[in-house]
Amino acid sequence: DTIIELAMVAFEYDVHGNVYRVLRTSSQLEDPGRPIPPEIVRLTGITDEEVAGQRISEEEVNEFLADVRLVVAHNAAFDRPFVEQRLPRFAELPWACSLVDVGWRDLGFASGGMEYLAFRHGFFFDAHRALIDSLAGVTILASKENGTGSTTMALLRENALRNSVLLWAENSPYDSKDLLKERRYRWNPEARAWWTEIPEEQHAAELEWLASNVYGRRVALPYVRVTAKERYSLRVPQAVPTNADRA
Repeated sequence: DTIIELAMVAFEYDVHGNVYRVLRTSSQLEDPGRPIPPEIVRLTGITDEEVAGQRISEEEVNEFLADVRLVVAHNAAFDRPFVEQRLPRFAELPWACSLVDVGWRDLGFASGGMEYLAFRHGFFFDAHRALIDSLAGVTILASKENGTGSTTMALLRENALRNSVLLWAENSPYDSKDLLKERRYRWNPEARAWWTEIPEEQHAAELEWLASNVYGRRVALPYVRVTAKERYSLRVPQAVPTNADRA
């Protein structure tokens, strides 16, 4: 529930997703102000003695991020809210997720876990320390061992930089719930509505599908446009915002 270690790896890549070299790395510890739980010590190897009196330098982080074009994290929905709260500069940058934005299961991988991906890519690493995990992530992003002929970084950029739409199927008939679930809509109890996230270019077609299969007519449904600047952050609304557009 708080950051005890932050590691960053800046690497050079081109618009085609080719990864060339690691430019610099950074690793800093932070004292959480209370004992680290035993299960976290077992997971990370980080002890109270190591973090005692340590604090991440916001100035050093900002300097490190000065020329960064994209932040990549493995499970960005977990990492982004933590680092944005502690280090506001991260909120100004576009983010991508190497767990979600690659589409590992569609590529035939049984899991998107970092250790499993490393195994499938032919290497092992001492997991759960932040810098080692980050370097392993860059190795996977640079690889073409995904069956597509493109680097993983190319696949990630294609998905991460695509705008999407959060769409709520507001007041949908109860008997349409199985149909919506089959189409990968999820129930939001706060909004009391089914919702989905789709590529922006599919928005019009999805409205037509809802009109034909759920509502029996065109209904003005709330939606929010999401870009890599907001995705995986707490700024993406979970319920229908009052200023949501409708179409």
